[in-house]
Amino acid sequence: MKKVFKMLLLLTVVSLIVSGCSQKPGEVAIDKDADNDEKERVEQIKLNVVTAGDTNMEELLAQAIGVDFKNANSNVSLNVVGTGAGDAGSQNIHAKLKAQKEAGKEEWDMDVAIVHQSIMAELMKDDLLEKYVPLSANKEYVNSEASKNSLGVNVDGYVIPMFRSQVALAYNPDRVSNPPETFEELVQWIKENPRKFGYNGIQNGMSGVAFVTAYAYWRSGDYKDLTTGPYDAKLEEEWPAIMKELKGLPVTYTNGNNGTLDMLNRGEIDMGPAWVDMFLLWKSEGRMNPDFEMKLIEPGLPGQPMYVVIPKNAKNKEWGIKFADYLTSPEIQGKYIVERNTWYPGIDASAVLPFISKDSEEKLFKEITADDLAQKSQVFPIVEFFNNLKTAYEIN
Repeated sequence: MKKVFKMLLLLTVVSLIVSGCSQKPGEVAIDKDADNDEKERVEQIKLNVVTAGDTNMEELLAQAIGVDFKNANSNVSLNVVGTGAGDAGSQNIHAKLKAQKEAGKEEWDMDVAIVHQSIMAELMKDDLLEKYVPLSANKEYVNSEASKNSLGVNVDGYVIPMFRSQVALAYNPDRVSNPPETFEELVQWIKENPRKFGYNGIQNGMSGVAFVTAYAYWRSGDYKDLTTGPYDAKLEEEWPAIMKELKGLPVTYTNGNNGTLDMLNRGEIDMGPAWVDMFLLWKSEGRMNPDFEMKLIEPGLPGQPMYVVIPKNAKNKEWGIKFADYLTSPEIQGKYIVERNTWYPGIDASAVLPFISKDSEEKLFKEITADDLAQKSQVFPIVEFFNNLKTAYEIN
C-alpha cells in the first residue's frame, strides 16, 4: 500500500510540472487555459468620440491623447469624428443626438462629445446629457465659473471644460514700460497714447468682442446679473452711453484677431486684446516678437471653454466617463493641453502645474498666473444680453 501511495504522489507531482502549473509555497494552482478563455471574454469596446472645432481637435484626440488611452486600455478602440469648426460643429452634434432621441433609440452611437458653450442651452433643454461630473475622478478640480455657467445656462455637473481660451492684453514692453493693472488705468493710457491701442471692434474675431464685453461689465457693474440672468431689459438702458464712451476713445481699429497681432508686431500699435493661445503660437512660430508680453487686468476679460459632455443614452457610457476622466485628469491636461497645445487647462490650473515643465510654466503662467485665471477669467453674458450688447455697439 505504501508503495502504491508513493507512486500516486510521484505521478501527481510530475503531472503538475508537465502541465506548467508548478507553484511556490502557498500559491494556488492556475488553470492557464481558463485564464486565456477569460482574456478572450474581455469585452472589446468601440468608443465613439465626437468633437466640434478645427481639425487640430481631431488630431489631438485621435493621434495623441487617444493613442495613450488605447495603450492603457487594450480592449478599447477609439473612433474620433470631427463635426466642423465653430458653432456649426456643435450644432451638428446637437442635431444628431436629438434625432436619435426622437427616433426612440435606447442606445445612442455617441459616447463622448466635445462642444462649444453656444450649444449648451439646446442640449440641456432637450435633456440630452448625463450629469456625470459627480461620478468623475476629477470632480474636485472642476471649480471654474465656466464649469457651472454657460452663457446663463446652469451646466453644473454636466460639463468639464477640456481647455480654456482666454483673452488678455498683449503689449510691447519697450513702449509700455508700466502696463495698466485695471480698466481705469487702461482708459487713461489710451487717452495719453492716442491710436496706440488697437482692437477689431466686434467684427472678424472674438478678441474684440471680449474686450467690448469686458468694458461693458466694468462700466455697468452688472457682471453677475448679465452672466447669470434672468434677462432684464432695464439693464440695457445704460448701454448706449457706455458704447458711445468706448467708441469715443482714440483707438486704432484692426481687421480681426490676426490683424491686432500683425499691427502690434509691426509697431503700428503698442497694445491690444488677443487670445493667449494665438499670441503664444505666433511667438513659437517666430511670427511675433519674443519679448512681447500679456496682461490680464482687473476686473477681468472673458474666455471661452470647450466642454467634455456625455450623452444621456450613450451606448458605452461607463467607458465614455472613463475617457472623459482621462482627458480631464491633471496628468493629461499637463501633457497635452498645456505642453503640446499651449492652452490653459480646463480644470483647476493649480492641480496641473505639478505635471508641466518649468519651461511651459514660464511660458503660460508667468505673465498670467493660475490665480489670475481663477480671479479674472470672466464668462460671456447670457444669450439675450450677448446679442443685444453687440447690437448696441454697432448702432451707438
